[in-house]
Amino acid sequence: MEAAELRVGFVGAGRMAGGLARGLLRAGKVPASSILASAPSDKNLDTWRESGCRTTHCNLEVLQESTLVFLATKPHVLPGVLQEIRPAVGPHHVVVSLAAGVTLQTLQRLLPAGTKVLRLMPNLPCVVQAGAMVFARGSGAGDEEAALLKSLLSSCGLCEEVPESYIDIHTGVSGSGVAYVYLFAEALAEGAVKMGMPGGLASRIAAQTLLGAAKMMLETGEHPAKLRGDVCTPGGTTIHALHQLEKGALRATVMNAVEAATNRARDMAED
Repeated sequence: MEAAELRVGFVGAGRMAGGLARGLLRAGKVPASSILASAPSDKNLDTWRESGCRTTHCNLEVLQESTLVFLATKPHVLPGVLQEIRPAVGPHHVVVSLAAGVTLQTLQRLLPAGTKVLRLMPNLPCVVQAGAMVFARGSGAGDEEAALLKSLLSSCGLCEEVPESYIDIHTGVSGSGVAYVYLFAEALAEGAVKMGMPGGLASRIAAQTLLGAAKMMLETGEHPAKLRGDVCTPGGTTIHALHQLEKGALRATVMNAVEAATNRARDMAED
């Protein structure tokens, strides 16, 4: 199935679904006229219509009009949605769930036998084509479906196929991790403001610092510890600053945050 021939549907039209759709549109992977989104009310649909996408209040219509269907509802709502759309799911559909904590086993149990279903965990920077996504395939999805999803979503950022057990870890390190980075950026900028720099300039410099550091990690392939060491000179400013961060247990605190978010994602799967 070629991307140009795809008719893409979203059941659920919230922030994450919108981020994925805008990423696809910005990259020119799918025309807006080939995207259909459903939601119970117009609250979230106005922005989709402004982008040229089609909208509906009927979930079944999304299945009838689409070949690739993203399930982007809240996790507790998804079982009811699956029961509703089950009669319309056919062998031509590729179904991709974005719901945190809803396992492939649950998806396969609630959908018709043999459904091509995959589980995807994106993060919000997909909206600026700089996301980090992982996906796992169910037993009915083959290499063709995995390649299609990876080809489409690589336009939104990094997209990797992983064992399903990694998805909750990805939630902890990247799905939720975006918020950790924003908190660090905020603190970085506020430190500069404390020392006399205007707030707007401080925020721009903090953001560019994070962007540059991330780009060096990706492009050099070096371990972050090596890159960190390259910045330090004996008796210099950086090593004095890093000493303060170590005294504040930054490293252990961030590791604890990843563990807490991962465990919460696992707990959601058991609820």
